[in-house]
Amino acid sequence: MSDTIDMTGTKGQSEGAQLLTFFLDDQEYGVDILRVQEIRGWSQPMPIPGAPPYIKGVINIRGDVVPIADLRERIGMQAAAWTPMTAVVVLRVQYKGRERVMGIVVDAMSDVTMVPSEALKPPPVFEGAADRLTKEIATLPDKMIAILDIDSVFGEVAA
Repeated sequence: MSDTIDMTGTKGQSEGAQLLTFFLDDQEYGVDILRVQEIRGWSQPMPIPGAPPYIKGVINIRGDVVPIADLRERIGMQAAAWTPMTAVVVLRVQYKGRERVMGIVVDAMSDVTMVPSEALKPPPVFEGAADRLTKEIATLPDKMIAILDIDSVFGEVAA
């Protein structure tokens, strides 16, 4: 699948959070839609020797070399085989005051979801690095969505 969806012209958020949601296994995750540059179908990136195991390589997006990370591996899940539903979400990541572009591999796309502010809850507190990966939990009537702090998850890698 090589189709792309351009997300750069998205309107700003009102009260609450507007999320692009996706799946890893059966769990739904979300990122702030204003950080999404585009969504791409899976294509094999060029491997980079010496990169961390969750960095699958780089791809060329309109002349820019963009690192591609397997989000499953980065957050401690088992790697999975890529399928026709596998997608790459290209995000703008902040690190030390600079913006970088990074792609994350997800199992499948879900939706664009508006979450009212009263449904946003702080994540549980854990010791160590896991504390910084989830920014909030969206508690909706029919599901919960883990909202990732994408800068904490990938900021240093994108630098």
